[in-house]
Amino acid sequence: MRIVIAIVLLIHGLGIATAAHAVMRVRSSRGAIAWALSLSTFPYIAIPLYWTFGRNKFHGYVEAHRSADSEYQTIIQQLDREIYQWQIDPPRRFASLAKLTEALDRFPFTCGNSTKLLINGKETFPAILSAIESATDYILIQFYIVRDDRVGQKFKQALIEKANQGVRVYFLYDKIGCYALPNRYVEELRSRGIKMRAFKSTKGQCNRFQINFRNHRKIVVIDGKIGFIGGLNIGEEYASKKPPLSPWRDTHLQIVGPAVQCLQIAFLKDWYWAVRDIPEVCWQVKSTAGKNETALVVPSGPGDKFSTCTLLFVSLINAARDRLWITTPYFVPNESILTALKLAALRGVDLRILLPDRPDHLLVFLASFSYAAEMINSGVKVYRYRAGFLHEKVLLLDDQMAGVGTINLDNRSFQLNFEIMAFILNCGFITRIEKMLNTDFNNSDLISSSEMKTKPLWFKLAVRVARLMSPIL
Repeated sequence: MRIVIAIVLLIHGLGIATAAHAVMRVRSSRGAIAWALSLSTFPYIAIPLYWTFGRNKFHGYVEAHRSADSEYQTIIQQLDREIYQWQIDPPRRFASLAKLTEALDRFPFTCGNSTKLLINGKETFPAILSAIESATDYILIQFYIVRDDRVGQKFKQALIEKANQGVRVYFLYDKIGCYALPNRYVEELRSRGIKMRAFKSTKGQCNRFQINFRNHRKIVVIDGKIGFIGGLNIGEEYASKKPPLSPWRDTHLQIVGPAVQCLQIAFLKDWYWAVRDIPEVCWQVKSTAGKNETALVVPSGPGDKFSTCTLLFVSLINAARDRLWITTPYFVPNESILTALKLAALRGVDLRILLPDRPDHLLVFLASFSYAAEMINSGVKVYRYRAGFLHEKVLLLDDQMAGVGTINLDNRSFQLNFEIMAFILNCGFITRIEKMLNTDFNNSDLISSSEMKTKPLWFKLAVRVARLMSPIL
């Protein structure tokens, strides 16, 4: 009996100690309070859950790069110097954004770029496969999810063909995102000389419980000249060939020019974490002929010193004067983003948020109803896309800037995932984004303030419970 009492006291003591750790380390006050109460009251369940899901700081990533060998440091420094040769001061209204990204140790605005908007898998996959076919030196490819289906097979065969031609291929995938990817897919690529590695957040003895982090980036770089970034992964559902979420609505971006080096550095840093090696890459870039678009690439992740995503989006929201259109599949914003959005709407900005009308993650979908109702009451126009599943992550700011990338407006993207976003300052590109989004709005329903009032009681209760869980969604 004494042993049982001693074990109970020990567990409750550990619960209190862990609750103190949560109060000191969890970034949001709501999250800290939720964990502290759970750990103090139900330590048997809460302790393992906290050390598995409660951590929001990725340990080891920054330290690994700081302690890297001289060869790695030399390559990164050369790439950095090449990027800064193409640095350009943005329009005056984005000067504060440029200072912010510089303070966050992110990349600068670069000139001399050319971009192409890719809508859905119908345009994205052929463009990427065509670029892969044109490779003569190396291919860097990184995705969160890779499927062993017809789309995955196309990519596999394309990469094998290039490897047979002597092109070096470096393929990085997220270990948890690709949990369903069979080993035979990976081993076949490796057997053909392709260096395929998994990004594991649990790498190292001190990080074995870091399973709540994901590398959500989608990056392709061909010979250091052509780059791709956006919302699509490799799989049939992203090509709108797999129900029940078909047709799949998504957006990708092709970049040529100095900004490709920014994508390349983001990939190389992730690759170094996974492999502790660095591929030989090209860092000499020329401006694209006939085009001179300004681009800003912003990678972010849980290894950052500051909350890059939150600071970036608050800055962008505050910069909006006339309009701010945002599309995101997951809308569970933190208090900073909520406040910034409300202020923008109240000062007269045409603020629109486009969300999916069907769920792929039920709890996140339910929580979004609560936040959407709060936005509507502040004057924000909230739409739900009804012509399929909306997965694009796009932002349009006035007539000045448009962004495409991987960041969702939720806690996971802002604190737990490695993400990346590209912002373009070019009238032609902005016009194309505007046209695309107007088409999306035409395929959507504008939600009224009375929508939640007509929902049944069980649905309202489910929404409130889902919102309570928002700090860990």
